[in-house]
Order: sequence, then structure tokens, then C-alpha cells
Amino acid sequence: MAYIYVNNNESIESALRRFKRKVISEEIIKDLKKHSHFIPPGQKAKLKSANARKRNRRRFRQQRPMNAGPARPSAPTSR
Repeated sequence: MAYIYVNNNESIESALRRFKRKVISEEIIKDLKKHSHFIPPGQKAKLKSANARKRNRRRFRQQRPMNAGPARPSAPTSR
């Protein structure tokens, strides 16, 4: 649970900003969404696998240079 203490000369807006920042840093909303509904074990495994594929795709895309295309063999010249 995120608790903050409002100082004497502090405005409500700044206290609310501090509270929001603390909630985000403690990942309370993320955890709440995760536990909001039941996911069967089979579905959870499929989701985990799909996320891994997505992560690997992004990782592979970042490693490949932009201008690197397939290597073309030079055409044979007849003389």
C-alpha cells in the first residue's frame, strides 16, 4: 500500500503527484491488472511463449544492421 504524508505547506496537487509517482514505482496498478481475472495454466503458457517470441523478434531486429541486405553474387562476365 502506498502511503504519503502531506507536509504543512504542500499543495494538494504536489501531494497527488507524489502519490501517483509512488504508486507507479511500486507497480500497484500493474499487479492489480495482473490479478483482475483468472487465466488458466494452458492460456498462461501460451501467453508466456508469445511474449518470448515478441521479445526475441525485437532483439533480433535491433542487432541486424539497416543496410545489410542479402549478398548478391556478381554476374559472370563473358569475354
